[in-house]
Amino acid sequence: MNDIVQSRILPEVASYYASKLKVYGATPQGVDWNGVDSHQLRHRQFLRLLDGDPAASVMDLGCGFGDFLGFLRANGHHGRFVGYDIAPTMIEKARELYGETADNEWRIGAVPTETADFAIASGVFNVRGDFARDDWTRYVHNTIDLLAKCGRRGFAFNVLSLSSDADRRRPNLYYADPLETLAHCLSRYGRSVALLQDYGLYEFTVLIRHSAPPIEQARPAGV
Repeated sequence: MNDIVQSRILPEVASYYASKLKVYGATPQGVDWNGVDSHQLRHRQFLRLLDGDPAASVMDLGCGFGDFLGFLRANGHHGRFVGYDIAPTMIEKARELYGETADNEWRIGAVPTETADFAIASGVFNVRGDFARDDWTRYVHNTIDLLAKCGRRGFAFNVLSLSSDADRRRPNLYYADPLETLAHCLSRYGRSVALLQDYGLYEFTVLIRHSAPPIEQARPAGV
């Protein structure tokens, strides 16, 4: 990651979310979401990435207090889960709520040192604060590249949408153009990209699967 991300963006993001957790505790508001229903709906979009594989390993970048692990387990997932967050208090709370075993582990940091079948990031792009939009967009793209490297089979993320009503947008938040984001992902990560913006929230979710090698067609006899 570049200098502005390391020296300015990440520390400010960590401080912002730590302050939310301190005020609201282990609730959706504690990770700056509106409520339980929308939080669960947001989680549900990522289930499509797992493609019905309950044993797939999952890495959650910006895991907060670990709510996505609880959601996965409640929906029958039993694969290994690793959560990363740059706010130490978030990781402390995740360990308190879910424990730590070989099947669910928690790490403090923004750059994973391991891979998983699937990598996800939920809500990590939303709070831009006072940073210039161009700087924040570079941070977004750098983080998406990181997800692409961490998820062996695929990865996913969500972001607030410019398709939302202009009068409802907040100046300290980051809103992405869904068409530009789709074009960026298609050009960089291949054609297996889905953009979901049909679930009733002012955001969209992008699911990307790494392309498998093409299946070689059987040759006619004698060729």
